[in-house]
Amino acid sequence: MTGRIAFQGELGAYSHQACQQARPGMEVVPCTTFEDVVEATRSGAVDLGMLAVENSTYGRVADVHSLLPKSGLHIVDEAFVRVHVNLLGVQDATLADVREAHGHVVILPQCAQFLRSHGILGRVSSDNARAAREVAEAGDKTRAALASELAAEIYGLKVLAPQIEDQKNNTTRFLVMSREADHSRRAAQMITTFTFQVRNIPAALYKALGGFATNGVNMTKLESYMVGGSFIATEFYADIEGHPDDANVALALEELRYFTHNITIMGVYPSDRARG
Repeated sequence: MTGRIAFQGELGAYSHQACQQARPGMEVVPCTTFEDVVEATRSGAVDLGMLAVENSTYGRVADVHSLLPKSGLHIVDEAFVRVHVNLLGVQDATLADVREAHGHVVILPQCAQFLRSHGILGRVSSDNARAAREVAEAGDKTRAALASELAAEIYGLKVLAPQIEDQKNNTTRFLVMSREADHSRRAAQMITTFTFQVRNIPAALYKALGGFATNGVNMTKLESYMVGGSFIATEFYADIEGHPDDANVALALEELRYFTHNITIMGVYPSDRARG
């Protein structure tokens, strides 16, 4: 597939790896922040944006979840990326030399046990790939980076300790964002993502979600947000299994509309095979 895809981080970031996995052949465009990824996609500077939304060890990426509903973009795909955390150092370093390891605030908890057992102090960096680049530039044997093998290749670092993540099923879920919606049925198993608001009355959410239970629709994600800083208006972000044209999904959404307002379908896309 040709075109350009933006991601948050520097070359060698796990988001870069996600781009290679989900959209091989596309030119990758690194961006400093998640907001920059959204703006590059929205403006047409790139064709697609790749955003990390949750990690099986760390949990949700809060900045992205608050950004998605107001991005004006559409989810067209998801990608589950197996995250192997590697301790990277300069070529003449050994594991015994390392005193501190630099990585994103999200990745540090994913290998906390390893760092503690080896007496290595975790240091927060704005990006894992940036940490790798800075370790390479510093040339200090006592400094290491927590990053991908891709980052090691790009910045000429040595893998001092491979796959040091505490949880061996450590996985990050990414969403592929586009200016154009694609609600076509592209696979047997589909995911539908939408937002909605409920009135601030007793049992409003219970009644709104009842249709999914009675129609046998599996809801895999539900997040809440305040609207406009108000404590009396709440917006919800949800993922369900199925396509809006499925009879049971259509009935559930119809019941949802009865108890809510401002329902917005953010994406209808194939379920990643790694979803399980």
